[in-house]
Amino acid sequence: MSQYEAVIGLEVHAQLKTRSKLFCSCATTFGMPANTNTCPVCAAMPGALPVVNKKAVEYAVKMALAVNCEINTTSLFARKNYFYPDLPKGYQISQYEQPLAEHGFLEIEVEGEKKRVNIIRIHMEDDAGKSIHVPGENKTLIDLNRTGVPLIEIVSGPDMNSPDEAVEYLKLLRSILVYLDICDGNMQEGSFRCDANVSVRPRGEKRLGTRTELKNMNSFRHVWKALDYEIKRQIEVIEDGEEVIQETRLYDESKGITRSMRGKEEAHDYRYFPDPDLVPVVVERESIERWKRELPELPQDRCRRFQGEYGLSHGEAQLLIGDKALADYFEKVVRLYNSPRKVYNWFQTDVLREIHENHLDISQVRFTPEQFASLLRLIEENRISLKIGKDIFPHLFLNGIDPLSYIEEKGLSQISDEDSLFKVVEEVLEEFPEEVAAYKAGKKKLLSFFMGQVMRRTRGQANPKLVNEIFRKRLEEK
Repeated sequence: MSQYEAVIGLEVHAQLKTRSKLFCSCATTFGMPANTNTCPVCAAMPGALPVVNKKAVEYAVKMALAVNCEINTTSLFARKNYFYPDLPKGYQISQYEQPLAEHGFLEIEVEGEKKRVNIIRIHMEDDAGKSIHVPGENKTLIDLNRTGVPLIEIVSGPDMNSPDEAVEYLKLLRSILVYLDICDGNMQEGSFRCDANVSVRPRGEKRLGTRTELKNMNSFRHVWKALDYEIKRQIEVIEDGEEVIQETRLYDESKGITRSMRGKEEAHDYRYFPDPDLVPVVVERESIERWKRELPELPQDRCRRFQGEYGLSHGEAQLLIGDKALADYFEKVVRLYNSPRKVYNWFQTDVLREIHENHLDISQVRFTPEQFASLLRLIEENRISLKIGKDIFPHLFLNGIDPLSYIEEKGLSQISDEDSLFKVVEEVLEEFPEEVAAYKAGKKKLLSFFMGQVMRRTRGQANPKLVNEIFRKRLEEK
C-alpha cells in the first residue's frame, strides 16, 4: 500500500436535452453547419435580453432530486467573467452564491465496498462556443452554435480516492441522466464531460494537498488513465522534494500523460456578480413535488430490483443497468422467456460480443426480443442444439432473422431419432477400436472425443444428451 492517498473531486457538465437554448429560442441540434443556430441573444448583440428556458429548469430540478439534493426555491444567475474567443458576451451566465440545488449524495460500490460521494451543488449555466483550429493555416475559426446550450454542473465533494471510484461515480451519474431522459450522455459529442480536481497527501493526513485540475477527458477510459497518471506524477514530485503547483492540466491521450495548460483560477478571478438582465429563478414547492412524482425508476433502484427479482449479483446487474436500452431489452426477453439466468448468460457473452465487435448500440439491433425468446425455446425444446444456436446467433442477431424460419430453411433441426443416432455411434466405435479399448481401460475422457466424431458427422445437429446416453450404453456392452 502506498504511503500516499489520492483525493479526487469531479465537476461534471451535462447538456440538457431541451429543444432550445437556455436563454433564447435557437435550436440545440448537434452537427448543424457552423453559426446557423444563432440569434442576437446567444451571439451577444447589444440590447438583446435573455429569458430563461422553463424546461431546462425542470430538467435540472429532476436531476437534483434524483441525487438527493435540497432544492433552493430561489436561485440567482450570475456573470462569470473571463475572456475567450468563443465566448461572445465576455462572460458566462452561471450560478454562484445561490445555486439551484445543494447537499446531495450518491452511493457507489467498488470491489464490494460502498462509499458515499457528496454532491456539493448543482447549478445551471450556458455553454460557450467552439474554437476550430485549422491545421497548417495558423488561424482559428469560431462556431457559435453551441453558445447558450443549457448545462447543469454537478460538483462533487473531494470524496473519491482512486480512479476506479471516480469512474464508477461518473458511470452512475451518466446513467441517472439517461434514465431521466434529460441528457443523452454522449461524451464524444461533449454532452457529458467532466473536469477533475486531484491532489495527494500522506495517508492519514487530514489536510488536502495542492490540487491540479484535469481537462480534456472524453471517455471513461481517458478519465481513468488521466487520473492514474496525475496521481503518480504528483507523488513523484513530492518524493523529489519539490512542490505540486496549483494549475490546470490537459490530458494528452496520444501520449497518455497530463501537461500544463495554465495557472488554476480561483472564484475571485472570475469576478462573479448577479446578472442584472435575469430575474431570480423561483421554483414552487408544488412543482418540485410534481416533478418528484414523475421520476422514473432510477438505475440504483433498478440494480437492486434486478438482484432481488432475477437473482443476479451486484456486478451482473450493473453490467445491464449501465445501459438503459440494454436493460430494457433484457427485461423484454425475460418476460417472454422466464429464465433470467439463461438470458443473462447469453447477454454477458453473445449479445455484448456482437455489440462491441460491430460497434452497435442496442437500439440499432433488429433482432427483436420475441425472436430472441424463440431461439432460446428452440434450444430448450431440443429443436436445435446449443452449439447450433450459438453458431447461428451472430447472423440472426445482426440481421433480425426469425430463428424458426431460418433453421427450417437451412435444415438445422436437431436429430433426436434414436435409431439414426445409434447407427452413427456404431460407425464411430467401429472406426476407432483403439480408442474404445483405451476408454474401457479407464480413459473416460475419450467420451468427448467420440461425441465430437458424431457431431462432425451430423454437422452438429445430433442431440448431445441422447448421443451421450447411447455411447455410455454401447461402451459398457463392449
